[in-house]
Amino acid sequence: MDLRKSIRKIIPAFLINKAKTYKRKKFNNSLSEAKSKGNLIVASTLLSQLEKMGIEQGDSLLVHASLSKMGFIQDGPATVLDALFSAIGPNGTLLMPSSPVDGLQLSYVQGQPIFDVKLSPSKMGAITEKFRLMAGVRRSLHPTEPVCAFGPQAEFLTQGHFNQLTPYNSFSPFYRLCGLKGKILYVGVTLDNAGTSLHLLEDAVDFAYPVYYDTIFQLSVKDENGVLHHVKTKVHNPIYSKKRRCDELIPLFLNKKVCQKFLLGNAECLLFDANLMFQTMKDAYESDGITMYTPKGIST
Repeated sequence: MDLRKSIRKIIPAFLINKAKTYKRKKFNNSLSEAKSKGNLIVASTLLSQLEKMGIEQGDSLLVHASLSKMGFIQDGPATVLDALFSAIGPNGTLLMPSSPVDGLQLSYVQGQPIFDVKLSPSKMGAITEKFRLMAGVRRSLHPTEPVCAFGPQAEFLTQGHFNQLTPYNSFSPFYRLCGLKGKILYVGVTLDNAGTSLHLLEDAVDFAYPVYYDTIFQLSVKDENGVLHHVKTKVHNPIYSKKRRCDELIPLFLNKKVCQKFLLGNAECLLFDANLMFQTMKDAYESDGITMYTPKGIST
């Protein structure tokens, strides 16, 4: 684990939040300056970049994105979404995470929240919230890791997520995306802060580490018709969450040609083949014990 991450774990939360506020203010000032100079990034520029990455018509595409890392985007999230929809076309399906959890899963569920599939906002960034509110978007009915989807495969991808004990198993949108030979695009974020699909491994094998908290929680979820359901779910063990070294897996994925690096706007991106990512994780675990907790293998 690098020094910055180690230091971050011991800094009080209020200081981290204060630093985030300062960085956000500084960034907003820079965006205002860019706007005044006419340095706007438009949908056609984003579409050209997406096409050069290899995003194609008909793709099923899961996107994790930080709008602030992309530069000044004309009309913000709406422009990003326009470009993504143009890239995958009417036969493509767009997915985005829409978790209501801002922090540790354990802290969230201990508050006994009611997850309302129609009203609970996404805490995964401005683009995901704009997407969630679009007409026709389906949202999976899982209390901690719901996924939004729009397109011909949206129902298939989201319908199995209800009442699953873990949000990453074979009924989840994350797993079903692999079966569709889908793609995962990280825009201005990396596996360290958006590594959801890495958790597929934990449910697919006899995993060696206690990554789930030892209590099963019962939570309330409200469906699209306003009907309240009571479901059970596991959440991550925060002790093990602190042990993650997700980005240390990136060299493996690059070497195995699982992902490639690109730019979208001004943001650095990683584009993954979802199924190849999953199969590579399984092979690396079974052969060398490689995980996000042991990225160099079981000998380290």
